[in-house]
Amino acid sequence: MWRSLFRLRTFVRPYWHWLTAGITAFFVARILEAQVPIFLAMGIDRLAALEEAPSLDALIAADLRTPIIGIVVAVLARYGVVTFARFMVRRTALHVAFDLRQRLFGILQSQGARFFNDYSIGDMMTRAVADISLIQRLFALGTVLVVILIFATIVSFGYMFYLAPSLTLLLIPPLPFVYFYARWSTHKTGIASQAVQEGLSTLSDQVQENLSGIRTIQAMVQEDNEIRRFAGTNDTYAQAFYRQERISSLTAAVMPTLAGISQITILGYGGWMVLEGQMTTGTFVAFFFYVRMALQPVRVAGFIVNLFQRAAIASDRLFEVMHLEPEIPDTPSGQTPATIRGAIELNNLHFRYPKASTNALDGIDLTVKEGEAITIMGPVGCGKSTLLRLLVRLLEPEPNAVLIDGFAARDYPLKQLRLDIALVPQDPFLFGQSLGANITYDQPDRPPSAIRSAADAADLGRTLERFPEGLDTPVGERGVTLSGGQKQRATLARGLIRNAPVLLLDDCFSSVDTETEDRILSALRRLRRGKTTILVSHRVSTARTSDRIVMLDQGRIVELGSHDELLRRGGAYAELERLQREGDSSPQVKDPAELPT
Repeated sequence: MWRSLFRLRTFVRPYWHWLTAGITAFFVARILEAQVPIFLAMGIDRLAALEEAPSLDALIAADLRTPIIGIVVAVLARYGVVTFARFMVRRTALHVAFDLRQRLFGILQSQGARFFNDYSIGDMMTRAVADISLIQRLFALGTVLVVILIFATIVSFGYMFYLAPSLTLLLIPPLPFVYFYARWSTHKTGIASQAVQEGLSTLSDQVQENLSGIRTIQAMVQEDNEIRRFAGTNDTYAQAFYRQERISSLTAAVMPTLAGISQITILGYGGWMVLEGQMTTGTFVAFFFYVRMALQPVRVAGFIVNLFQRAAIASDRLFEVMHLEPEIPDTPSGQTPATIRGAIELNNLHFRYPKASTNALDGIDLTVKEGEAITIMGPVGCGKSTLLRLLVRLLEPEPNAVLIDGFAARDYPLKQLRLDIALVPQDPFLFGQSLGANITYDQPDRPPSAIRSAADAADLGRTLERFPEGLDTPVGERGVTLSGGQKQRATLARGLIRNAPVLLLDDCFSSVDTETEDRILSALRRLRRGKTTILVSHRVSTARTSDRIVMLDQGRIVELGSHDELLRRGGAYAELERLQREGDSSPQVKDPAELPT
């Protein structure tokens, strides 16, 4: 457990002065708290020394001003010191949690497909929220409890030995039992806490998946099945939490019982010492206060063990991710040009996904000239999207398998590579902001004229006219308020506005009709003249205007040439063109937003 928590020292180090100030203040607070029984004993002994019934004159004669003033000053001073101490400790806890979340989020930004194949989104959300909250709670509350445990024990035992050494020795025999029971409880709590955190991750993952796919669930009438599946996951989590709380509750019951037995022993033996005249009444009362101070940590030992063990498990889960190296290393050579022009060369490019039995790409050789327009076609799963992701290193290619302007892709800084090569992905994703904010996501301060120009090029102009708020129209989470075609054109506009030297379009016209596609392609030819453009498509109507067409099948290039050349060859492309031409006789269904009103 301590080894797990010790790894947090890196995040505590910047705020050690706050933590040290808080711990020091807690020690001062314990000293001030220990003064109260001394003044109380002084007052009791002075009252006990009175030879007559207490009266106002007798009380004045007893001179109770010193103990009363001492108690008031000690209590008020302790209040101020404890307030300061808690503030400093909780300030440290807040900053440590903040830094942990920032570090975790930054690491997630540098991971790739393999990482997110191994770790679910729900699991990452649990680690970023619940696990870090446990660590924050450890520093905010656990630090206080441990400081109280240490300082209260040292201070209270010091005063008790000073007042009555023989009586203090009666508190020592239970300590070995407390130690071994605490070790057993820590071990059991660690196992239970691990199950709880993993159960919470599974629960969060299922909720996230369910809500993301709620339309599919409702369309397939699977609500009841999902509720039953969730009930099983929820029950597993509840049982794990029940086991953890059972151990915690047992510890919370055992420790106060030991404390109670110790107090009864002290009360009996101490009372006998008072009756025998070996101790004054005031001293015995003060001693009993110190006993309560010493036993205070024992009463909450179960809570302390649970708190520390859960934080240790949370720390292990966080560092499991934080110690991972970036899946795509950013180690530029420093010799690449400042701007990419757009010449691309693929040399015997192979790629296989983790746990796959065959290559997604198998020996691709292709040269794309600067300013050339290329369309990549082929059946589903032939490697088209994989090829585009390798160009921007969302997937890592083999060394020197991908050359850009004569330099290996990994020689470029990742930021430059992905700025100069704009990828518009196959699945349109929009953030829960306005339409304009989504189009200018990478550079929000672009002028309205540039936004409008990109929207028109993506054939969003007429759609915007139908939106009362135009570019300020909220699109909802993941663009839920837009149709499939509108989302696809919005993401296309987001790629076009960057005016990058290389533009990669991954099947970006699948949700638009052919008339809209023709208008977009005309705008592309105008805007992308002299710049490299690579399109992935299933439509011959998209490919026919390209300089060359690449036909892929099972990760290999099976045909390469212009539209007319491939038709003359009578191969796979010609067959696809025939099938699509014969199918064009069916009516096209337009985007509802484009229909006349």
